[in-house]
Parts: sequence; C-alpha cells; structure tokens
Amino acid sequence: MLPSPILGDTRSADLAGNIDYDFGKLKVKPNLILTTALRAKKLDDVVRAYIAAHSGCVVLDLGCGLGARMFRCDPPPGVDWYDIDFPEVVHLRDKCLPSRSHLVGADLTSSDWLTAIPGDRPAMIVAEGLLPFMPGNSFQAMTRALAGHFPSGELAFNGYTRFAAWAMKYHPTIKALGIKAAQGFDNPHEPALGGREAVPACSVVTTRTSSSRRPTTCPTKLGQPFTRWSLRKLVAYLRKVHGRVILIES
Repeated sequence: MLPSPILGDTRSADLAGNIDYDFGKLKVKPNLILTTALRAKKLDDVVRAYIAAHSGCVVLDLGCGLGARMFRCDPPPGVDWYDIDFPEVVHLRDKCLPSRSHLVGADLTSSDWLTAIPGDRPAMIVAEGLLPFMPGNSFQAMTRALAGHFPSGELAFNGYTRFAAWAMKYHPTIKALGIKAAQGFDNPHEPALGGREAVPACSVVTTRTSSSRRPTTCPTKLGQPFTRWSLRKLVAYLRKVHGRVILIES
C-alpha cells in the first residue's frame, strides 16, 4: 500500500486479489482509478459526518456490490447499516465480506424493499455509481419513495451531466460492463424533482467538487458546437464531472 493512500482500503485490495477474474478486460486507466477513489472518499466523509451528528441513524448503501464502505466508516453500535443490492449480489457479499450490516436483496427500481427498513429514524443514504444502472425515471421515483419513508435524512450520490451520461457509452470500461445508456441532468436540483413537484421534505441540493462546495451545472461551453472543444478541455471536463458528488438534504 502507498505511504499516504486515499482510502487505505486493504480489505477491498485483498478481495480483488482473491477474485479469479482478469480485471484488465475493463481497461481501467490510472486516472479513473484515482478519481473513483477520491469520489469514494468524499462519500465516506459525508457518511461519517452524518453519523457523528445522528448517533441513532440508519445508513443505506444502495447498490453496495462488494464495496467496503461500512468497514471504512466503522459506524458505532447504535447505527444500523443496510447494504442493499440484487439478491445474487447480496448472497455473494455475505460470503466474501461478512459483517454486522443488514443485507437486503432487492431490485431498486421497485419500492417494496423499503418495508424491511425502519422508517422512524433519520437516514444517511449513499448511492455511489448507481445512477447509470437506473433506467428511465426510476432514480427519481426511488428518491421520492425514500423521502416519504424517512422523517429526515441525506442522500449523497455522484451525478453526471446529460452530455457526460451520453458520452459514457463510449468509455471502454463502461462498454465492458455492458451499460448502453445512463441518466444525466444539467440542473443539480433535478434528482429532487418528481414530475412537477419537488420530492417531499427535500430543501437543499448542493454539488460538491474538490475545489468548491457551490452548486455547479453544465459549463456554458457545452452549448457550443462540439468541434470547438479541444481534446484537452473535453478530458478536463469529463474528469471534473466524474468526481462530482451531489448531496440532497431533508
């Protein structure tokens, strides 16, 4: 491990090393590894801060996969942590990453799984890398269901502009994963909207980047002809939106 690692997640490193799979097929570039680690750290920091302020809360890690966020955040005993993903993923997780978290096997495009989650406590909900896998308006529908289930809470996730979502299908790693289309939005308030009305109880939407905590949207240059973009500027922009983390507070 590096002397000053971004995550210091030796558990995930050991797990990846024990999986019999050629990760070279994903064609992951060093920059993507770096920005993904920075994104995970941002979300970890949001979770830790919320737990520190709400000692009896619940934490939902949506689309958890084989991620080790609970181990990195190490919540105190009074916090109930729920790792949620497809049943087959949760089954594999139970074998590979046994922990004290509650495992919920579910299809997140349906709201039936929420009956297994207590709705009388504040909630910290994190959805890292989930948006590209949610078809149509299912992410907005899920946001509304979550807001209606809990008395208060925060939802933190990484978002993409419409252009970044469109361009994502040409990325070698995304193509290797079989994702053909992803959702995107240029207005950071859009995830909190369900049709014409805002999600109940949602009051603030902020976009956090490495350099600013002010809400950011698609840069004005994106409205100009694509041919006027230099490759350097395009790459710099895609790097920026890849690391964008959006926090919805209620």
